[in-house]
Amino acid sequence: MSDSNPAPSLYQAREPIFPKRVSGPFRNLKWIIMAVTLGIYYLTPWIRWDRGPSLPDQAVLLDLANRRFYFFWIEIWPHEFYFVAGLLIMAGLGLFLFTSALGRVWCGYACPQTVWTDLYILVERWIEGDRNARLRLHHQKKLDFRKVRLRLTKWISWLLIGLATGGAWVFYFADAPTLLVDLMTGNAHPIAYTTMAVLTLTTFFFGGFAREQICIYACPWPRIQAAMMDEDTLVVGYREWRGEPRGKLRKSTDQTAEPQGDCIDCMACVNVCPVGIDIRDGQQMECITCALCIDACDDMMAKIGKPRGLIDYMAVSDETDGRVGQEPRNIWKHILRPRTIMYSVMWLLVGFGLVFALFIRPDIELTVAPVRNPTYVVLSDGSVRNTYDVRLRNKHGEERQFQLSVTGDATLRVQLEGTPYASVPVPANAAHLQRVYVISPKGTVPSTSNAIPFRIWVEDNANGERAYRDTTFNGKEN
Repeated sequence: MSDSNPAPSLYQAREPIFPKRVSGPFRNLKWIIMAVTLGIYYLTPWIRWDRGPSLPDQAVLLDLANRRFYFFWIEIWPHEFYFVAGLLIMAGLGLFLFTSALGRVWCGYACPQTVWTDLYILVERWIEGDRNARLRLHHQKKLDFRKVRLRLTKWISWLLIGLATGGAWVFYFADAPTLLVDLMTGNAHPIAYTTMAVLTLTTFFFGGFAREQICIYACPWPRIQAAMMDEDTLVVGYREWRGEPRGKLRKSTDQTAEPQGDCIDCMACVNVCPVGIDIRDGQQMECITCALCIDACDDMMAKIGKPRGLIDYMAVSDETDGRVGQEPRNIWKHILRPRTIMYSVMWLLVGFGLVFALFIRPDIELTVAPVRNPTYVVLSDGSVRNTYDVRLRNKHGEERQFQLSVTGDATLRVQLEGTPYASVPVPANAAHLQRVYVISPKGTVPSTSNAIPFRIWVEDNANGERAYRDTTFNGKEN
């Protein structure tokens, strides 16, 4: 191709979007959700929870150093990661459920990208003004003192929000008051400063500059959400049969004029959209179902004396019924259908399973690892000894004495390394690795056979609680 006819670019330069301020029930709902979610995120690390003298008193703590996860009265140990996996499964099923019922309602109201972008836009509006003022400032070519002052004030505010975001995150991994003092005095671990710096910059960039680009290009959810939706899913839509043909508001009552729909092409729905789309063009991948266009359109309909609902939450089936003058079905008939009921049942089953497992889990546990190098040892009196590494877990808040014993063959006896007794103290809320020897006298069945099954028991001397693990004993075969 010659230089006189260059190939067209496959990429379009991003035009910044400046959403206009809007009031209404959906905007108020977004404010409430933003305040609640940000409040939970920023304040949770500072909630105290008394667990006793030997345990941390932070209500929610991911103690990576000691490999524990504390959530109020719940303590998750490393081998209990299935609880975390179960919570992730519940989160996924919940996302499927809400998407099936209400489309991308998670994206529009509770997604961290949406919440922090809303906060950044709010700060931007406070500093630079509403949409028209921000547009004028953006298109202003002259870099005067006012523009520099407004931009620097906005960016510094954004950076402070990003710093608070990164700071709140690291507080979940260490005692918050102690870590705050260490951060202020320069004594915190470099990982804490690095994490805060990364989260500060990513929050600043994602919420301040990338914004809808993250939702459109970086997030995979818009591309897979259709698998959870059908013709009964409630999404934000435009009642084309009512709004078209659109045109400017007429003040005359000329009966000979061409019929006109309720849409007066005021662009209010477009001006408030945080992703910059026109909902009147139909459902689009970019739509995050935030419903701000509903508030804007309802406000305009009220001003011109038209009924609300030109833009509204609706299902595809409602759109078809509306064209022939039928009333839309009750909202619960859209929500309660086989798909959503299936997701709800699955969500409840996983939740009940986790709660049941949480309440039946024991306060003492053990794992047994046979030491097979060597497989067995023949002692001076001819008896055969096997060695096992037994990890004892004490989930109580005080030290407990654990008694070990074996069952399965009456000739087997147990001996603990480092003590002449069959019991060992295990510190509070800790795991203790104990080497255990199991001995079979000369001439007995275990000493002359291979892979004889038996059971190692541990008993809490304080309350009689017991736990066991099955393993095998290897003798000297003839």
